[in-house]
Amino acid sequence: MSALPEGLLTAVRNYLDITWEDPAGDEKLSGILARGIKYINSVAGAELDYTIEDKPRELLFDYCRYVRSNALDKFAINYQHELLSLQIQQEVKDYAATEDSESDV
Repeated sequence: MSALPEGLLTAVRNYLDITWEDPAGDEKLSGILARGIKYINSVAGAELDYTIEDKPRELLFDYCRYVRSNALDKFAINYQHELLSLQIQQEVKDYAATEDSESDV
């Protein structure tokens, strides 16, 4: 498993109101974060930045909340609009980058 971005585990612990020390819980939460990053990146079709306060980070934290609540099956349903919007936004960025590179030739 690749290392998580610096400070991400601490930030998600704060978001989930986890104030106690729990090394086993942190290890479990790290796995949830890693899986969430892979899932959201695959939906978006690109590697996203989870270190800044933006939609990918928000979705990742909510993904973790749903997993911890044993409700992962509801995440994609409840966040379908946001996930689709993220995907479209990334496709527009990719298209714009392609157009820019073609115009440079």
